[in-house]
Amino acid sequence: MRVIVQRAREASVSVNNEIVGKISKGLMLLVGITHTDTMADASYVAEKVANLRIFEDESGKMNHSLLDVKGEILSVSQFTLYGDCRKGRRPNFMDAAKPEQANEIYMGFNEELKNLGIHVETGLFGEMMDVQFVNEGPVTLIIESK
Repeated sequence: MRVIVQRAREASVSVNNEIVGKISKGLMLLVGITHTDTMADASYVAEKVANLRIFEDESGKMNHSLLDVKGEILSVSQFTLYGDCRKGRRPNFMDAAKPEQANEIYMGFNEELKNLGIHVETGLFGEMMDVQFVNEGPVTLIIESK
């Protein structure tokens, strides 16, 4: 499992020009699932995301987690995170999980986050989406379960 974590001042995702998910302060997540991922991977990454200390304290140091600042999450499924661009000019997506498996793990990942007490908004799995956000900092990290 591979997740791009971006600290956001605000974020939204639209399908057909209609907003389907929107948050204020929190994290914008792009979530990629590979064929070897399980719910154990989803649980590990959810706990890591929720407790990652990437929000600034009163001294300007990254000492607070999403849970500490009571932030929200916008989670968007992103199979292209497993695109292999090493050969040729067209990415190979063979490492991305099949849609049925990916959706099950993606939904479980979002449930894990909700179970930790986080408000989670999502895009629509498998749809063409437009994502807008303000990357605060900018702060962008990659979390992988393996």
